[in-house]
Amino acid sequence: MRLLFILILLPLTIFSQPHDNDAPRYVAFTFDDLPSTHDADAKYIIEQLTQKLQRHSVPAIGFVNEIKLYRSGNPSKAQISLLELWLDSGLDLGNHSYSHISIDNVTLDEYKADVLRGEEITKQLLEKRGKKLKYYRHTQLRTGPTPEIRNELAEFLKEHGYTVAPVTLDNNEYIFAAIYARAKSKSDTTMMKTISSAYLKYMEEVVLHFEKLSFDFLGYEVKQILLLHANSLNADHLDDMIKMFQGRNYTFISLEEALKDTAYQLKEATVKKGLSWLHRWMLFKGLAIREEPREPEIISELFKSYR
Repeated sequence: MRLLFILILLPLTIFSQPHDNDAPRYVAFTFDDLPSTHDADAKYIIEQLTQKLQRHSVPAIGFVNEIKLYRSGNPSKAQISLLELWLDSGLDLGNHSYSHISIDNVTLDEYKADVLRGEEITKQLLEKRGKKLKYYRHTQLRTGPTPEIRNELAEFLKEHGYTVAPVTLDNNEYIFAAIYARAKSKSDTTMMKTISSAYLKYMEEVVLHFEKLSFDFLGYEVKQILLLHANSLNADHLDDMIKMFQGRNYTFISLEEALKDTAYQLKEATVKKGLSWLHRWMLFKGLAIREEPREPEIISELFKSYR
């Protein structure tokens, strides 16, 4: 019995050792909701993101909602040209469903149909460049509310040639982005600076949290996959975001390279909301998750009240 007790405690003892802040780290940048979260700024957003990713030699993949490629029921050349710019900048594209559909609000058949509808234009653009559409990112990071639905959807995606694009560095970026977009629409530069400064500090706290969580759970830092969105906040401040990762000794890698980490083969729990895959793996093992940092109170209040 004493030996069993020691064996049970041993992994916790190993995982609690401090990790080396100078050790090499790896991260894949992924962007949801292409061409952009806010259509009015789509051209500016894609131009800024592609320029900054190229400047720092950061590979990235963008996940497309093809509903945003249409105007009055017809494909928009202007919107499609933004995806072409993205691809011609050496970046990759994946499917994020046609309409950003929620799996909790529709039947599984409706969700599957939306996935297939969301690949039509993106697949053609990739094939023209000798590439294949390989990756699917679940909307709201929700993979299915029950084990049965999650398993059936996973099998459907596999049958259609998709690899799921998980996320380890999950965050509440959308809160900062929403109030930043409002401030920018009013040319409120003071508010924009307040929000962007808080955002960059918050994101570093998130990265620190998941670095430690990964080390404590896995015994090493997983090749991280970062979730961002194609929005004005990131378009304006991606240089600073990249520099933050560089300062933490990160190497920028593709999603394909990140997924070679064996951690991504771990079994995951069924969850009803979007969570980091680190949390999903922990829940499957019966471990309690560690809530990630929250946005500062001033940002929460602005999100509730700023118009």
